[in-house]
Order: sequence, then C-alpha cells, then structure tokens
Amino acid sequence: MKKFAFFLVIIFADFYLLAQSFSASVDNTTVGSKDQFVVSFTFSGQDINGLKNFSPPHWKDFLVLSGPNQSSSMQIINGAVSASLTYSYYLRPRATGNFTIPSASIEQSGKTFKTEPLTITVVKGSSSPAPKQSQSSISTEEIEENLFVRAFADKQRLYIGEQVTVTYKLHTRLNIASQMSVSKLPQYQGFWAEELETSSNILFETEVVNGKQFRVGTLKRVALFPSQIGELSVTPFELIVPVQIRKKSRSGSLFDDFFNDPFFGRGETIEHRAKSNTLKLSVLPLPENGKPKDFQGAVGNFKIDSEIDKLNTKTNEAITYKINISGTGNIKLINIPEINLPPGFDKYDPKTFEQINRTGKVNGKKTIEYLLIPRVVGIKEIQPITFSFFNPESKSYVSLSTKPYTITVEQGAVTTEPGIAGKENVKLLGQDIRFIKTSDTGLSKRGTVVLFSFGFWAAAVLPLFILVGFVAWKYKEDKLAGNLQMMRYQRARKIAKTRLKNAKKLMESKNVHLFYSEISQALYGYLEDKFHIPKAEFSLERAVSELCERNIDNKLVEAFKSSAEKCEFIRFAPQSDGVSAMNGMYESTADLIIEIEKSLVDRKNA
Repeated sequence: MKKFAFFLVIIFADFYLLAQSFSASVDNTTVGSKDQFVVSFTFSGQDINGLKNFSPPHWKDFLVLSGPNQSSSMQIINGAVSASLTYSYYLRPRATGNFTIPSASIEQSGKTFKTEPLTITVVKGSSSPAPKQSQSSISTEEIEENLFVRAFADKQRLYIGEQVTVTYKLHTRLNIASQMSVSKLPQYQGFWAEELETSSNILFETEVVNGKQFRVGTLKRVALFPSQIGELSVTPFELIVPVQIRKKSRSGSLFDDFFNDPFFGRGETIEHRAKSNTLKLSVLPLPENGKPKDFQGAVGNFKIDSEIDKLNTKTNEAITYKINISGTGNIKLINIPEINLPPGFDKYDPKTFEQINRTGKVNGKKTIEYLLIPRVVGIKEIQPITFSFFNPESKSYVSLSTKPYTITVEQGAVTTEPGIAGKENVKLLGQDIRFIKTSDTGLSKRGTVVLFSFGFWAAAVLPLFILVGFVAWKYKEDKLAGNLQMMRYQRARKIAKTRLKNAKKLMESKNVHLFYSEISQALYGYLEDKFHIPKAEFSLERAVSELCERNIDNKLVEAFKSSAEKCEFIRFAPQSDGVSAMNGMYESTADLIIEIEKSLVDRKNA
C-alpha cells in the first residue's frame, strides 16, 4: 500500500512539473522592415504567484516600441485551476534579413525555465499593406475615426525668422489601456525649434469635432523659427497607442447584459499607430524697403537699454558695461551688437547671459556684459549702440539705440621703485604718454652683500625648478604622443566633460526635464561645432547624414539617434528611478561623445 501511495505521489509530481511551461511566440514570422510585430513570452501552470527574475533576450536587432507589457489569466474547469502570465513586446526591425530572437528565462520555486529561440525573417517595405481586421471585429479605419493625432499651426504664412507655434493634440473616443510611446518624432527641416513647456501628464478636455464628442489632450508644443524662405513642411508625429477594445458578445444571447457590464466585460488591447497630419507653411522673405544698414536678422518685438557701473574712474581701473535686449522673439539667435569705444580703452570678449521663457510666445532677455579698461586720462564718450529688428505684427523695421555715456578718466596711482625719489611729470602728446624725468634720480649705494640676499638665491634656484618641471612635462607629453589612442581619448574626454558640465549640475539638483534638455543641447552642440553647422540649420536628420558621410560606425549612429530620441521620449515614459536613469544617460552620452570624437580623429588621420 505504501509503494502504491509513493507511486501516485511520483505521478502527480511529474504531472505538476509537466503542466508548467514557458514558451515564446510571435504573431508573424515574416515582417516588413517598416512593420511592427509582437513577441510574447508565456508561463503556464497552476501557480504563477511565485514567478520572479524574468530576463528578456537582448533586442540588438530590433527597436522596442513598447514593453514588457504584462497580462495574466486564470481558468477553473471541473475544479482544476490553470493560470498563465504573459510578457509581450512590440518591436520594429532595424534591418532586413534573417534574425534569431534568443531565449528568455524566468524562475519559479527555485527552478529556471527558458524559452526556445525564435527565427524572424525581415523583408524590405511592408509585408502587410492591407489593413487587418482585429479579433474584436473593429477595423483599423474604425479606430482611426475615433482616435487620431492632429497638428495645428497658429499661422500658415509667416516671415523668415518669425515664430509659428505648432501644437500636437490627441483626439480619442476610446479607452487608452496603458502608457503611450513615441514611434517617430517630427522633423523640422529649415526651422530653428524651441520646445515649449507642457504638462508632464496629458490633461484631457471635451471637444466636439465633426459632430462627435472627443476627449482632447495636448501632447507637445513647439515654437518654430523658419531659416529658409519658400514652402516648408513639418513631418508627422507618430505615436503607438495601446487601445482597449471590448469584444462583442454573442448576439441574442441571454447573457448579453452580463457580458456588456463594464466590470465583467471581455476586452483586448490593440497597439494602434496614430500619425499626425503633415503641416505646410509658406515662409516669406523680409521686405527690402526700409531695411536699416545695421539690421542683422532679428525678428520680433524687442527693447534695448544699457548700463554702466561708473562714470568717474582712473586709468587701469575696470569698468563694467552691460547691454540688455529683451522682448518677444528668438532671443538665442540675436547677434551681439557692435560697440564702438573711444581710443585709449581696452575691451575684453563679452560674457552673454540669457533668460528665456518658453511657456507660449518665446520671450526673454539677453545681457551682454563687457569689461572695459581705460588706459589714457581725459573725458571719453561711449557712443550709443544701435539695434534694428523687423516687427512682423506691424510689418515694419524698428531701429533703437542706447544712451551715450561720458566718462571722466583720471590718472591712477604711479608706482615707483624703492630708491627713486620724487614724482614723475607726465605729459600727454596726442594719444601717447611721454614720461619726462625732471628730478634727481636719488641713487645711493647699498650696504647689503648681494650673495647673502634672498633675491640672489631665488634667481639662482628658481630656474632650476622650472627646468625640472619642464622636462617632466615634456616627458609626459612625449609618452602621451607615443600612445595616440590615449591622447585622443583624453582630448575627447575633455570635450565631453565641458559639454556636460551644466547637465551634471541639473542631475545633482534632480531637475529631470531640464537635465534631458541640457543633455540634448550638449550632444547637438558638440556636433554643431564639429561639423560647422549653424544652429538654425541643425536637425537630427542633418546630424545623422553628416555622421554617415564620414563613415562613422552604424552602431555609434544608432546610439546617437537613440540618445537624442530618448531625451524627447522622456515626457511620454517617465522613469521610476529618476536619479539612476539620469546618471545612466549622463554616462552613456559622455561615452558617446568620446567614441564619436575618437572615430572622427581616426578617420582624419587615416
């Protein structure tokens, strides 16, 4: 009897183990390079509560559009319980050819289960051009009628340099099951773009469109400043929206009312690609009539003023002179006005500070700060600075100027060497200073022995230390020059650190949105400088094209695109661990700049 019981235990144990399985499946083994497809990993068994450590395969050949999306189900048939847990990914191929999706693994009660590898064939184009009918009997056309993205521009005709605000709105009458993901960002070829501030959460309002009531939420707002004239296009903005569709119950069934209940209703989630419309904008040239000679391309409505910290000073004392330009328009693209100084002044390179408000119409303030040092005594006048801009509202040019400043410069203190008696008389001849000694030199014999003075030994020993330091530095430089790879790496690392200095400060203050904006600016700014691309002409497509023309490795190009897109996607996929995600993004961007720099140097020296 004991043997029989033991035999039954063994049979049921085997049955329990066999009843557990972990399998992989794909909705289509042949897909187009422009199509998306779904890969699912399903664990089936009596108990799914103890599952842990799900490890997906490495998606090196595919772009993850969404996932992992988790779903579970449970059935009770004749007292027997069965359950399943599914992890699904929505993917898009990166290239054509035959690819293998490696195994995924998961642990259950101390045992590891693995799936079998899957083989996918990717063909060029789309393998399914015709719209598919979903299991819920709702066609793609029906979904598109009830869920779509629209792009709106606040004007269709504008001048070059004038702001046009583009708003992307999601219109839906359907339930959105989970978080959306960006499939493709719009391209702003021929525009300088400034992202406008929007809420991190989409706030829906009710609007009536073509007689139907929709829930409408703003996805994205951007201010565009055209840098070219003619007919310009803004490409579509594409989203992957998981739409929850309720399955239709059996018509005429006695259980229709039960199954149509919102709590017990049966439904499925469909990944729908929502694509906005293409915007066409007509850009006009600025009128030539009335254009001032000092006009440098500023478009908007601005004010200019200046300030100086002192009007009475002495020679060799610094003066701070500031120019403030404020108003509505693209502050970043305003050129620094020319300043004309009287003779006898030294001028240093100006420092520029910007305060920009991006809540609606781009506006703000640009401050240009000069450091001036007078070298000659007298009464000097700083002439007014002229600034001209085109006002698109009044369709006319406006010229403004700052006020002039009269500065009184007195002679500063004259330092004399010890032992020299009296003062020196100074005579001004034209703009040059001539020093004429009129008093006795006052020379006298010193009683100190030079050999025992500090100055003698300092003059004797100091050159020796300088020589030793120079030899050490030269040795280090020669060693570094012998290791070309190390030298290039250090130079690239220095560039990366300089570019990402502001981003690191934002990361430490946990300012997520400004951090990703600064990361994007650092990455774009590096490529702008490297390829000599004007800010107004820079775009993601232009940068990728420049990298490809220089035969940069495709992996680096893809990494650059991924980093640039992630900075934009972060609003649609907020990270649960913000600090960790920012730190990872900071490190990967620094490494990316270093690798691109090394590759460019290698190509140049090849």
